[in-house]
Amino acid sequence: MKQRKKRPKKGEPQRVTRAVTHIRLLESNPGKLATLDALTEVFLPLCQQYITLFCTDEPPDSFHAPCFQTGLSERWHRVAIQQAAGIAKSWRTNRATAYQNYLDALEEYNEQKAGGQLLEETKEPIWKAWDVPTLSQICIQGNRNVIKLEAANTSCFDYWLKISTLNKGSPLLVPVKLADYHKQTLKEKKINTSVTLNKRDGAWWLTLSYDELVRVKTTPDGPVIGIDVGIANFITTSDGKQYGTFNGKLRERQKRDREKRRRKARLRKCLEKKGVEKLPSTSSATGQRLTRHVRQEINRAVNLCYAQHAGCQFAYEQLSVATMRHKARSMNAYMRASNLGHIPRQIEWNSAKRGVQATKVKSAYSSQECHRCFYVDRKNRPNQQTFCCKVCGHTTHADLNASQNIATRLHDAQLRACTNRSEIKALLTRRHEQWKKELRVAVVDPPVQLGLWASSETSTDVGEG
Repeated sequence: MKQRKKRPKKGEPQRVTRAVTHIRLLESNPGKLATLDALTEVFLPLCQQYITLFCTDEPPDSFHAPCFQTGLSERWHRVAIQQAAGIAKSWRTNRATAYQNYLDALEEYNEQKAGGQLLEETKEPIWKAWDVPTLSQICIQGNRNVIKLEAANTSCFDYWLKISTLNKGSPLLVPVKLADYHKQTLKEKKINTSVTLNKRDGAWWLTLSYDELVRVKTTPDGPVIGIDVGIANFITTSDGKQYGTFNGKLRERQKRDREKRRRKARLRKCLEKKGVEKLPSTSSATGQRLTRHVRQEINRAVNLCYAQHAGCQFAYEQLSVATMRHKARSMNAYMRASNLGHIPRQIEWNSAKRGVQATKVKSAYSSQECHRCFYVDRKNRPNQQTFCCKVCGHTTHADLNASQNIATRLHDAQLRACTNRSEIKALLTRRHEQWKKELRVAVVDPPVQLGLWASSETSTDVGEG
């Protein structure tokens, strides 16, 4: 049995898998592609059966015994089980994370309701059951047991892709020709035995991958930089720097695209009432381009942040976009268009490929907690950009205060041991009370009796004779 790869410990070299995409299978004749299409017509339904099984009745298991009838070979059957187990495992993990976020949001709602701080327009969080994932795109993740990449002995092609088919003993040989970019990327690299085949717009595409060992360059005692994620500023660091923004041109483009989608939705509704069968789609090419450009802006912001903080270790918040809700629909559309969920993923990927230590920390009350006195209150945020503590008067930019709180939580063992929001709130409350006690000791109130102060040995006042 193949042993699982051990997760590297903190400070050890990390193994990063890089993908080489967009390798189009152009030189294949129509007969070979038809054979590949026939294979997918049997493979995908089998994979979907195991996805449903692993998402509903049994836990995901790549070594699960075959339990469905199929015309595929045992090796292809095992590949379908492994692919379905991977999809189901991701689905279960994402659902568990979303449910925990729902519980946190519900706890915060009940806390505000009990304290009388609940706004009238705030609605109680509702948990919606997740649907079982359905395969909508043709994708095959095969290993060397069914798909093998072999070097070509001719100058016309670079590799041959040997694929097992429905007919035993009749493998399919598909020529693979790499572009100059692919050749440069794969130069002196050991290609992994697992490959991915995708079919988009009638064309087949191949994805290869290779592993790269990245050594961690950040020292354990390196300076800590906290990262707060937002819309007005994609990234705000604890040293006061800000990177990227959704406001400006991206915001204007989002408004125009939203109005265009709303017009299409009204037109679609009108045609539906008239009985038109073929209805226009509400999606738009401009919306897809906007999504790409927003992600590119996020990538640039993250890259610049890492470039300007060489030798630092990062702490960033566990962001839950799914539980963020606003009263106005326009604000919800604004938040979705900003693509906030892409920022933590990009931070994690940059830290892995650069060998920089980046750690997720619990972000509960990080935007409401005062960085100076630990006091937690929603009223500390009079508006979106300003933080003003109601106790000590500490005033600063709201994103900067949150990023500083996140930075201090990296090595906070007590807060890391908390399991829910109420425990974090209780811990911060105790720290605030301790801060008030220490403040009373450090700043001694002057005696009320002026005569007592005047008669003391340390007094410099000149008394009456």
